[in-house]
Amino acid sequence: MTIPFTNIPSNLRTPLFFAEFDNSQANTASTTQRTLIIGQTRADSTLPANIPLLVSSTATVAGLSGAGSMLHGQMAAYLANDTAGEIYLLPLSDADSMVAAIGKITINTAASETGVISLYIGGIRVQTTVVATDSISTIAAALAAAIENQPELPVTVVHTGDMVSEGAVVVLEAKNKGAHGNNIDLRLNYLGNAGGEITPESLVLMITPMAGGAGAPDLADGLANLQDRTFDFIINPYTDTASLDAIKDFLSDSTGRWSYRQQLYGHSFAAQSGTYGQLTAAGELRNDQHASLLGIHNSPTPAHIWSAAYVGAIAQSLRNDPGRPLQTLAIRGVLAPPLSSRFTLTERNNLLHSGISTVTVADDSTVQVENIITTYQKNKYGAEDDSYLQIETLFLLMFVTRFLRTQVTSKFARMKLAADGTRFAPGSAIITPNVIRAELIAQYQTLEFNGYVQDAKGFARGLIVEKSASNPNRVDVLWTGVLINQLRIFAVLNQFRLQAAV
Repeated sequence: MTIPFTNIPSNLRTPLFFAEFDNSQANTASTTQRTLIIGQTRADSTLPANIPLLVSSTATVAGLSGAGSMLHGQMAAYLANDTAGEIYLLPLSDADSMVAAIGKITINTAASETGVISLYIGGIRVQTTVVATDSISTIAAALAAAIENQPELPVTVVHTGDMVSEGAVVVLEAKNKGAHGNNIDLRLNYLGNAGGEITPESLVLMITPMAGGAGAPDLADGLANLQDRTFDFIINPYTDTASLDAIKDFLSDSTGRWSYRQQLYGHSFAAQSGTYGQLTAAGELRNDQHASLLGIHNSPTPAHIWSAAYVGAIAQSLRNDPGRPLQTLAIRGVLAPPLSSRFTLTERNNLLHSGISTVTVADDSTVQVENIITTYQKNKYGAEDDSYLQIETLFLLMFVTRFLRTQVTSKFARMKLAADGTRFAPGSAIITPNVIRAELIAQYQTLEFNGYVQDAKGFARGLIVEKSASNPNRVDVLWTGVLINQLRIFAVLNQFRLQAAV
């Protein structure tokens, strides 16, 4: 028997005991599945743009990127759902060509009784007490002060005063430039009478929605600076075509992170707000197995906050067990759309056929994951294709491929390769296709036992391991595994009887 020593030479003559270590059979480590939050900083941020940074708290992000910045809000939403993940930021600056969204609150008439204004800005409540003696100018000033006293808000007050033709106004500007600012919702009394939110008697407030925001940062430099570090959960706040295409290229199978040259993998998650028709149209324009797009309608919480929140909600489950379905997981840190704005079952089912992921809302207004899918819908010939439909499929592929790579690179790192049938001493640093085949079958059985794959017998029948006909130092493998499935539909035909059979 030839023991395959790596360091101890065979010509030693000095006595006595020498030892070396071989960890090739001991590796049980798991891959770190990081989260990357892409977002903008404020102009006074101390963060260098396009350079990824490891962070751990919302307060730290607020201090670095600016309170109320896009990144600040995203971090808060993510941590509301996942406090165990390793989180990196990819900070982006507002480009000169981008434009900030503007909104306005106009007080037309004063209150005739004491009460509280409950204004929601981007899903965050701002309350201001008014009394019957307050003028509209006083109310506007108090409301502006209350807004400025909540630095986590995504807007800042840029003007307060009387306008002869309108009344007293409070003009708001998004703290970050870009089209995303148009989705910063402004509304009164989200909780309604049941929640104790009632506009004081006679007080008339007119809200002009946030609008005029334009543009999105260029992602190219920031994505390039990620180098070879893996990020499995990529939170993308932008849904414009240029940004989605940049992420698609970044993760592509041919030249991106899913290619054989990189083997880094990862998945992009975004959210988009719109009507049923708008979301259907948006989903049908995309076809990317490495991207998911959640559809929401009329939520007080902006879409870029939703993107961070729902990823936080599903990340822990996908890290713990990528094959387990995600339905019913609670999404915290977001406000559900009003009852009248929620999609029906038929609408949600149709959205899921158009590449749009969906959520449901429980009776207590808790938002829950319904089905997170990819935007992949058709093959290269335009035919319907559901092979990459479910997000669990992609994360199972990541897990299984990394598991195989770890086993192969640990056990076969410095092996000689011989043809099947070659006779050699036991313990030699030699492998054959049949030895590799046996190892792959054993690994598959481990994966099956742990609930990631199924049908080990069928896998063994279909597995092909052979030496390359053109390269004697290469082994080619056809791995025919069957991934574990998820229980999503439980269909029952209740064929009841009103009388027992005679």
